[in-house]
Amino acid sequence: MSVKDLPAQARPREKMLARGPSALSDAELLALLLRTGIAGKGVLQMAEELLQIQGHQVAEGTPRGFGGFAGLLNATPDDLKKVKGLGPAKRAEILAVLELARRAVAQRLQERTVLADPGAVKQFLQLHLVHLRHEVFMVCFLDAQNKLLQAEEMFRGTLSQTSVYPREVVLKALHHHAAAVVLAHNHPSGSVQPSPADHALTLTLRSALALVDVRVLDHIIVGPGEALSMAEKGLL
Repeated sequence: MSVKDLPAQARPREKMLARGPSALSDAELLALLLRTGIAGKGVLQMAEELLQIQGHQVAEGTPRGFGGFAGLLNATPDDLKKVKGLGPAKRAEILAVLELARRAVAQRLQERTVLADPGAVKQFLQLHLVHLRHEVFMVCFLDAQNKLLQAEEMFRGTLSQTSVYPREVVLKALHHHAAAVVLAHNHPSGSVQPSPADHALTLTLRSALALVDVRVLDHIIVGPGEALSMAEKGLL
């Protein structure tokens, strides 16, 4: 059944305007974003399929879901391009929603100390890192009030390791006049438990940054669906 065949009060747009966005199911919210389906498949069915099954495609032309909104919003442009029915306009809208989320969380971190909202720090880093299939090392540079100045991807590596140069991190901290940093990297393999190399790198960077009076507040490891704070675990 297409949206236009539904009773007026059951159509996603009318339902949201009458009862608020929280009244809509995940599929209905996504259907509002997609607006139209494809031949033989209404937009609600398409939305349900995109959200249901983890994975991407069994075969060319066979759409599969991303396992909910988290998976969909963390999909890469190439992932979205493989799904039949997601043309350039729909892909652009989905990617725009992800970017809006990133910027909203970044603004929150720029307006208040990161120590007052550690959950937002994790959320911000997950939005940036969780979808990547290679390891990336990021640094969040903070001012004297521990508010976000800039977040930068510093180094990229393979699925299992990355090369991080302390000198480059120190120079970038001086460039931003940072008083503190939050370190972060992703584990594409899944586990967010810090490795011995993660511990060693954290200590090396903390020592190097201390020479220029910059504190390391945390090192956050991001994996699919979760993030671990080494500071919260008492590992710093």
